[in-house]
Amino acid sequence: MASQLEGFVNSVVSLSADGNYSQLCEELNKNLDLLKKNVSSLDTVLGTLDPQLHSLGVLAILYAKYSQPVSPTNDFETLVSQTQLFLSMCNGEQIRFAVETYANLAHQFTTMLIEHKQPLRGIDLLVKAVTKIQMHETQLTSIHADICQLCLASKCMKPALALLDVDITDVSKEIRGGQSDVSYFLCYYYYGGMIYTAVKNWSRSCYFFEVAITVPAMAVSHIMLEAYKKYILVCLIHHGKMLMLPKYTSGVVNRFIKPLSQAYHDLVNSYSSMNPADVQTVVAKHTEQFTNDQNIGLVKQVVASMYRKNIQRLTKTFLTLSLSDIARRCHLASAQEAEKYVLDMIDDGDIFAAINKKDGMVRFKDNPEKYDNPKMLMLMDEEMRKCIQLDTKLKEMEQEITKNPQFVQKSMGIREDDDMPSLVAGSK
Repeated sequence: MASQLEGFVNSVVSLSADGNYSQLCEELNKNLDLLKKNVSSLDTVLGTLDPQLHSLGVLAILYAKYSQPVSPTNDFETLVSQTQLFLSMCNGEQIRFAVETYANLAHQFTTMLIEHKQPLRGIDLLVKAVTKIQMHETQLTSIHADICQLCLASKCMKPALALLDVDITDVSKEIRGGQSDVSYFLCYYYYGGMIYTAVKNWSRSCYFFEVAITVPAMAVSHIMLEAYKKYILVCLIHHGKMLMLPKYTSGVVNRFIKPLSQAYHDLVNSYSSMNPADVQTVVAKHTEQFTNDQNIGLVKQVVASMYRKNIQRLTKTFLTLSLSDIARRCHLASAQEAEKYVLDMIDDGDIFAAINKKDGMVRFKDNPEKYDNPKMLMLMDEEMRKCIQLDTKLKEMEQEITKNPQFVQKSMGIREDDDMPSLVAGSK
């Protein structure tokens, strides 16, 4: 058996030196069972290979080690340190010949860290891992979902936000054309929506949940169902109503997912009355389901948002109003509670107002922004730049689609079908 492992090492070294990575991938696939049967000897084999020069060989060994349960011969700390060294030093050119195996290694690494309750250790490593296989920063890989999962588990959102803030324009081949499960695509947008919800970036959160819901589907996905429930709650918080989903939304959403979310639709209907008592009644009725769905915290924010929306409506009607009047009109318990809401909304920029402490009067103001300062000019310039980039990207994508053989074949077929009636008419 030792001679077989020596032959494996020799193949890795010679084929890597020749740059024959395609043949090396075939050899590695043939020897995978051999590696799995000799897990106790793999640390020795690993010591003979360089993570940068022999990246594919090291990947195969680590993949074989992860396929076996953690044990005294397959130690957790040793596995973490070996993975850390590999992800930091591996050669991106080699790794791109085995992207799916590389991504699966990252998935197994993530699962192991979650199980050992040490998610923080993997975030920076996987951020580096993504850069090894990404062709450009706007390309989505399945490892993106792992990073978001680790960030949520560790309650450290900042590293994920750096990825989430980049709008995706392309999907890597290991998701698009490989054997990778589409769940990683769904999880990226579901976890992304949760992260934006945690930092109260409601508009991005709505967008991410919407993408997860509107992915073309022929069957119900549990991820889509959970995204739909959170989408409803975030819409109520941000918009004060549930936004209609786009027309291209799959039919399974209306047929199956909506009936499974009846408690959330009851909340939407009660919210439209803008009466906190009605909303509280629905919340009390479905508390058990909201708690089981782990959405009770968001539901409480929905209730709080109603008071804020009611205060915003008052700014459109009154120029001045006492805190006691605000409390009465918005169904708040006291003037002190009304003051707290008003101050929070002023801090958040939701309203423009000033409170006179002497007489308890609130004076509502217009937006002080005059759009005539350098900061606003820079903001407008940045938004225009994004629009230009988007237009350029859409034109590029349109050109790619028109050159796609499948698209050309389909469009030609449609034209032939359209021309057929006129040809028949002409023959008559």
